[in-house]
Amino acid sequence: MAAAASPLNSFISSRNCHLKVSLNQKWQPTQDCVWGCGRSSGRFGRMKVLCLGQERASVKCNVLGEVENDSSGEGAFEEKNEQFVRWFREAWPYFRAHRGGTFVVVISAEIVDGPYLEPLLKDISLLHGLGIRFVLVPGTHVQIDKILADGGIEPKYVGAYRITDAASLEAAKNAAGGIRITIEAMLSPGPSICSIRRHGGNSRWHDVGVSVASGNFLAAKRRGVVDGIDYGATGEVKRVDVSRICERLDAGSIVLLSNLGSSSSGQVLNCNTYEVATACALALGADKLICVIDGPIQDENGRLIRFLTLQDADTLIRKRAKQSEIAANYVKAVGEEDLASKAVGEEDLAYFGRGDSNGALTFPQNGKGFSEMYNATFQNGVGFGNGNGLWSGEQGFAIGGQERLSRLNGYLSELAAAAFVCRSARSADVEDQKTEGGVQRVHLLDGTTGGVLLLELFQRDGMGTMVASDVYEGTRMARVTDLSGIRQIIEPLEEAGTLIRRTDEEMLKTLESFIVVEREGHIIACAALFPYFKEKCGEVAAIAVSSECRGQGQGDKLLDYIEKKAASMGLEMLFLLTTRTADWFVRRGFSACSIESIPEEKRKKINLARNSMYYIKKLPRDMSGITVARAFT
Repeated sequence: MAAAASPLNSFISSRNCHLKVSLNQKWQPTQDCVWGCGRSSGRFGRMKVLCLGQERASVKCNVLGEVENDSSGEGAFEEKNEQFVRWFREAWPYFRAHRGGTFVVVISAEIVDGPYLEPLLKDISLLHGLGIRFVLVPGTHVQIDKILADGGIEPKYVGAYRITDAASLEAAKNAAGGIRITIEAMLSPGPSICSIRRHGGNSRWHDVGVSVASGNFLAAKRRGVVDGIDYGATGEVKRVDVSRICERLDAGSIVLLSNLGSSSSGQVLNCNTYEVATACALALGADKLICVIDGPIQDENGRLIRFLTLQDADTLIRKRAKQSEIAANYVKAVGEEDLASKAVGEEDLAYFGRGDSNGALTFPQNGKGFSEMYNATFQNGVGFGNGNGLWSGEQGFAIGGQERLSRLNGYLSELAAAAFVCRSARSADVEDQKTEGGVQRVHLLDGTTGGVLLLELFQRDGMGTMVASDVYEGTRMARVTDLSGIRQIIEPLEEAGTLIRRTDEEMLKTLESFIVVEREGHIIACAALFPYFKEKCGEVAAIAVSSECRGQGQGDKLLDYIEKKAASMGLEMLFLLTTRTADWFVRRGFSACSIESIPEEKRKKINLARNSMYYIKKLPRDMSGITVARAFT
């Protein structure tokens, strides 16, 4: 590059990445520069360069090739290092939480057909390396319709299902095969090895990136003739081969599950992608079902809905059932009765749809767990029914057809599938305790957002919409009738000196500050939050879990509930006094403090003879969209 008197658009090329730079002087990349060229918007890379007339500068480049000079020197590198270390440490809990989990990911056909598939698969490969087990279910309808259009054939849908004639079946085979080969190829490269050479050679660097396993894991039956319409080779899920899928997952492979199933007579049947994905997630008892779609889930004001309780999602779908055939199918699948109205009364439904600044649809709390109102059960076991389809065997939830293609329903179809999966929990006896199975979390993610999978899984507030069946399930404010149950839990701890003794009179006076977790009519955990509004802080007290329920995360659920409740009340800090449980609270973000950090009103009541330790925690800003009752009742 020659020097110029005025800015000159020039190009620097290093490792096949071209950067458009506006320069006044000669620039040259450093010899050992490592450059990673990202594909998603908003991601930045950094390249060191040397310049005549300057000692050192750097070029910051976004994915559009726009570059700016950064001459902040060593201070910028120190800040970058600090940010990297801080992020890595913040991600530690998520590494542990997700490792070994099974995630079923349905990738919409729009994402499969667009430029967003490859970066998504790179992130899936990264997460697979961290120990997450993946089953991928790619959509095919866009590709099938394109193949049919090239042959001058118009696709035919009735409701959520395609009418699969001979030409459509051939197109479905070609689409599924092409998508499988493409995904296998995109998952084959391993991570870049340029930046890790300094750590020495290793033959594993040259291994194929990820092993991908596919096969005849899906048994299907013909949909047949419904209301006089012959659906041809369209199939419904009959059985998901869980054992063979788990064998592949245990062997370290990512499983690729096609929507093409095999009938008992050896015929190929074209099944609905979402019916396959939901049936698979339920059959596996997956930790998460993740739906990667081509847009965000928004409320009527165009704001991202970050969280929906199962009750919220159910009500939203029912409100729009007359506008949507898929929503009407959902109501038919789970029952005609409006369970939300039954739970809270018609007068409370007016509250639904009121959003808050955190992206949540608020719903009045009445102290009743949603599982008490409805508990879906499967007649013949999930994924192993008698093959009678959705309405009798409840194998999965199908969405699609022209309604799915129109995108005019605000992804209501995907919400219906998410709610159906969350509702379809099954009960099992584990170590003489009744526990809920099924899929507890469904995430709806905008796949056009760069790195959305990482942003959703490794940030507290996430980046998409989560539908959950078990957040704070059974957690509510205490009532007078709960006093005896609370007493049974805290008395052993009072005897041991872990908690201070409270008389029945003292308990009744402060009962409105207590929170309980109820299961099958019994109080299994309790805690209290005493607010000090002047100092904008609150005291956490009397956290206790019944002995038979310890080790199940009930204490964490209570503490998280308290934190969100405190934040909704405008409190900024939490503090506590403890003699024997300091380690538990330290691991959950509390740090030691002096008695001077405690509100004066509380200090006057402290029994100094107990020699309690004092701990405090600053409440972070909460953007998760998960809400609790905003005021004590």
